[in-house]
Amino acid sequence: MTESAARNIPPTTNNAGIPVESDEHSLTVGPNGPILLQDHYLLEKMAQFNRERVPERVVHAKGSGAYGVFEVTNDVSQFTKADLFQPGRRTEMLARFSTVAGEQGSPDTWRDPRGFALKFYTEQGNYDLVGNNTPVFFVRDTIKFQDFIRSQKRRPDNGLRDHDMQWDFWTLSPESAHQVTWLMGDRGIPSSYRRMNGYGSHTYMWINAAGEKYWIKYHFHTDQGIGFLTQEEADLMAGEDADVHRRDLFDAIERGEHPSWTLKVQVMPFEDAADYRFNPFDLTKVWPHGDYPLIEVGRMTLNRNPEDFFVHIEQAAFEPSNMVPGIGPSPDKMLLGRLFSYPDTHRYRIGPNYAQLPPNRPHVPVHSYAKDGPMRYEPNRVGAVYAPNSYGGPAADAARFGDPAGWETAGAMVREAYKLHREDDDWGQAGTMVREVLDDDARQRLVSNISGHLLDGVSRPVLARALEYWRKVDKNLGDRVAKAVNGS
Repeated sequence: MTESAARNIPPTTNNAGIPVESDEHSLTVGPNGPILLQDHYLLEKMAQFNRERVPERVVHAKGSGAYGVFEVTNDVSQFTKADLFQPGRRTEMLARFSTVAGEQGSPDTWRDPRGFALKFYTEQGNYDLVGNNTPVFFVRDTIKFQDFIRSQKRRPDNGLRDHDMQWDFWTLSPESAHQVTWLMGDRGIPSSYRRMNGYGSHTYMWINAAGEKYWIKYHFHTDQGIGFLTQEEADLMAGEDADVHRRDLFDAIERGEHPSWTLKVQVMPFEDAADYRFNPFDLTKVWPHGDYPLIEVGRMTLNRNPEDFFVHIEQAAFEPSNMVPGIGPSPDKMLLGRLFSYPDTHRYRIGPNYAQLPPNRPHVPVHSYAKDGPMRYEPNRVGAVYAPNSYGGPAADAARFGDPAGWETAGAMVREAYKLHREDDDWGQAGTMVREVLDDDARQRLVSNISGHLLDGVSRPVLARALEYWRKVDKNLGDRVAKAVNGS
């Protein structure tokens, strides 16, 4: 009996499960001779290694995540028939948190929004909610998204990130003011993924069992309390532990300190949207809580680390087009663009059958007419490969599962939503945030963060626009930034 057999150690196998001869020596002619082409295990190892990486996400490349549960704590069935939000429902889920602009090896503590992506394995299929740790975004039209991201990433000539490029885009895009105020404030660098809020950011539609429609916004409030890092603390941490947020989340769950978030929603009656004081589908705006108060829905708890990071987190595919009965989109232009963009990038990055991978598989049977393609391993079990058919294949059942006609039939309402509302300006909500939400200490940190960012390589023409940008947000704030930058 060999030593490994005596110790009950399983034998190394190749990918076909066949035991291999050696973990340490390739097959050669003599002890020092050339390697033989028939050493199929060596060739498999080298070929597999060469293909270990899939393309990293263009956006949200660096992240971490965990599995958990969502439990309903309040009855909101009067607003939606969605399975996961019904009273007493407990739904398994997956969460992934991330930075936005940084690549895979970037520090967790760069000043950047954080992604907050959730996948709920409901009784009616997967529901994906893809948001951020801020309730707004930099642009309101999806045609500008690619340009925005390129302005935040690396220059094509020297491969370096560039503050001048960032401020050039921001100051030429006044709709960015509200989000840039969030970014330059305390929320721009969370102290950990566990201590940040998450927001659906977009406006979505909820539909109840009677067919009544509502507009809603999602708010996930951390039960651990909001935490942030100062710029100095973040810079130090970037050098000491670039993976501090990934490590913190994994270690906390491993210790049994399971982080949780309370989900609350704002609900707007469907008809309110047409003549609300600003466009309620504008991703650069928040709905004041005084107009639409928060209503508790339930609690999300992360309680299980992935057994393999690559399989469960790197290959996780979130897409806002995954909407279960009772939930629908809105006329938000950014959301509508993402309905295409997200599944399309998954097809490119991890293949057309990405939905069959472990983190993406629904926990209910799939009756799809999709077939074939690279890496498909679930057989087509529908009885036929086309619809309609006479051989027992699945059939859509609009009466049972379909939602009543949504916003697409309300053309007049959509046109009204996109006409100029009385408060459709780019500076108002950012100014309100500065004057009424932040305290004196937070305003001083905001001035320090903005001026420090502007002093790092921003050209004079762009700097002049940036100072005017902040004066439009708030005259006093802009003057303080100008004094910090110019010394007078």
